[in-house]
Amino acid sequence: MKRKKILFVCTGNTCRSPMAEMMLRHKIKSRKIKWWDVASCGIHARKGDPVNPMAERALGEAGVAVRKGFAARKLTQKLMDSSVLVVTMNDADRLMLEDCAHVECISSFCGRDVPDPYGCGIEVYRLTLEIISIACDNIIEKFILNYTSEE
Repeated sequence: MKRKKILFVCTGNTCRSPMAEMMLRHKIKSRKIKWWDVASCGIHARKGDPVNPMAERALGEAGVAVRKGFAARKLTQKLMDSSVLVVTMNDADRLMLEDCAHVECISSFCGRDVPDPYGCGIEVYRLTLEIISIACDNIIEKFILNYTSEE
């Protein structure tokens, strides 16, 4: 079976999209779901930036490991074309990519956009991760498991 990839997109690829990448990867692994990869990038990312320390702390508190060697990267057409689903963190970013196939806003999986926590305290990062976690559960249930059963 060919591997499939889900791509998370936010602004800088240091907070929300890496948190979503690591959380979904963690949930896929814990459920022993095979043949799926998860990646992230940012529309305005500075190549090579690390995960925000507050994002890393919130992930660690939730028992989710930060991917070794993580480095922020910019959204490219190649990344989008190699993904079966591209998930933006807010509707404004989805609208920027509306001419591209297979792009969804995270709100379609959790009922709301995920506001950027950059510059906020740990409580905001914990709340951000909680919203992302719910979205990841729904991505597994509504997309991954259905996509897999269609093959």
